[in-house]
Amino acid sequence: MKKEQQYFETGTLIAQYMDEMSTLQDNSYRVYNGFELPNDEEFFNKLKAANPHVLVITEDWCGDAMINNAVLRKIAEKAEIEVRCVLRDENIELMDQYLTNGGRAIPIYIFLSEEGEVIGQWGPRAPELQSYVMKQRESLPPKEDENFDAAQTEMYLNIGEENASNDQFWNWVYNSQKEALLKSI
Repeated sequence: MKKEQQYFETGTLIAQYMDEMSTLQDNSYRVYNGFELPNDEEFFNKLKAANPHVLVITEDWCGDAMINNAVLRKIAEKAEIEVRCVLRDENIELMDQYLTNGGRAIPIYIFLSEEGEVIGQWGPRAPELQSYVMKQRESLPPKEDENFDAAQTEMYLNIGEENASNDQFWNWVYNSQKEALLKSI
């Protein structure tokens, strides 16, 4: 079985990954271009000194990945750390080592030391965003209801638009990623 470092070495740089997205690219760049990093030099300096690598398990159709990857890319560029992406559906063996509540939720960020050892992880969603999504799900009709599928589709479209446009969401993601990165280095 391949180790995380081997996946990292063959992964796609996050900038290239975003440039090659076929789904949700516009929204991902809305976040990337709209999000301004806070003045947090102490964090960026610690991150730069520790120089972790980040392996991202992702897919470009995922709304959570769309927001989270854009924020992570901003952090990585500021701290000059390398982030590489692999696709979940092409790397099930890796994905199945990082399940969320038994599911293949993405994105998952695996933090690696310079030597390639796993030192932490994050994902798939900031806690505040998880609460927001759970609250939205409460408004859905029962699964047996004939309107469930349409209501769920509309809910996900609304969440996607919020992810792409709500700077409070972006800050929640930033703070959650920052906390996880600091714990790992």
